[in-house]
Amino acid sequence: MYDWDENPELNITPLVDVMLVLLAILMVIAPTIVYEELIKLPTGSEKKALSKKPPVNIVINKNREILLNGEKFQFKGFEDNFYLYAQDKLDLKSAVMISADKRLAYGEVMMILGSIKRSGFTEVSLATN
Repeated sequence: MYDWDENPELNITPLVDVMLVLLAILMVIAPTIVYEELIKLPTGSEKKALSKKPPVNIVINKNREILLNGEKFQFKGFEDNFYLYAQDKLDLKSAVMISADKRLAYGEVMMILGSIKRSGFTEVSLATN
């Protein structure tokens, strides 16, 4: 005869052990899974080669002498001389890199930077060490 009042106990310890092992395996493997989706990108209608413009290098030494790609300019009258030189020999879309001696006054370097901007250059930056 069967005793209906008896409560059977359910042992879930092996189930929990198996689930924890599976979770640990998933946590170890998940960072190494790489998903790659192949995408077909459209081609452009016009193929144009990009031309790399050489930057304009300006160096100002401690004696306030300005070297523009190797050519010397005097500090006084630089703005007018640079404007004429830039309109003739330089591409206004080129990047300009200014390297100045740290002993120069801030205002002197900003005067050179302002004159370069007023000449029509838009990409002007100061070089640092």
